[in-house]
Amino acid sequence: MPKYLSLGSYTVDGIRGVLQEGGTGRRKAVQAAIEAMGGKMEAYYFAFGEHDVVVISDVPDNVTAAALAIGIGSTGTVSLKTTVLLTPEELDQATKKTVAFRAAGR
Repeated sequence: MPKYLSLGSYTVDGIRGVLQEGGTGRRKAVQAAIEAMGGKMEAYYFAFGEHDVVVISDVPDNVTAAALAIGIGSTGTVSLKTTVLLTPEELDQATKKTVAFRAAGR
């Protein structure tokens, strides 16, 4: 199952929700959403800096990952950036593929 890294930044309403529910309440809500879509949450952390929350999850496919990002983001309480993660073995497979590409100006 593909693995994804999601970075979230709370809006003011999102921060109010965290204050009301606590961190474990938000983790449970995110985990429930991921599991309802056939996935599994591997990690959930709060962070300082540009992003407030970091989630690593396994979900069935890109369409499901997009559905989660759209559904959660549409609440207006958090903005998300989701990145597909590759294993070292997947990168090994990628390096064995030949790419036909002409660089600009060459």
